Amino acid sequence: MDTLVVVDAANVVGSVPDGWWRDRHGAAERLRDSLVALAEDGVAGHPGPVEIVHVVEGAARDVDSVPGVRVVSAPGSGDDRIVELVAAEAAGRTCLVVTADRELQRRVEAHGAHCAGPRAVRQPGERT
Repeated sequence: MDTLVVVDAANVVGSVPDGWWRDRHGAAERLRDSLVALAEDGVAGHPGPVEIVHVVEGAARDVDSVPGVRVVSAPGSGDDRIVELVAAEAAGRTCLVVTADRELQRRVEAHGAHCAGPRAVRQPGERT
């Protein structure tokens, strides 16, 4: 696994207006579960297997890791935690951050990461 995929859970969940705001924890769990297959299959032009880190914040902070997806809780800003992860773990390997947040994209690209939008980890019509 030489590719690290960091998923901005709040941003990806928020990209589909399906009522996720009524159950943020459940939405983050459903997204996490949908990422499991991608750990083996790969993501957005990065063939598998890949290491997937699912960064959660706020009401979703207590979502647990599952085989294939490591969940990291942000004690404060999810964006700050993602930048910290990229800076600490991406050295010497490919890193893809999945988010539509342009400021976060700018910050992680400064550490050598590539970025892809939420569609990179979602199927058309998929609910969170």
